[in-house]
Amino acid sequence: MKEIPMNEKYTLSIKEAAAYFGIGIKKMRRLAEEHTSSFAVLSGNRYLIIRTKFEEFLQETSTI
Repeated sequence: MKEIPMNEKYTLSIKEAAAYFGIGIKKMRRLAEEHTSSFAVLSGNRYLIIRTKFEEFLQETSTI
């Protein structure tokens, strides 16, 4: 089975998002917990980051 590149995935795990965007894992988890309704979803006990919405969030935000 072929693995999908991160820049084509719709959702990323906390570890994947942290590596992709160059943000620490703890900071990424904190952002996901604070913005669950905007760019993060809770699937069971894990957070998934919606990549396109997080990219928009980063463009609109001056500091994280």
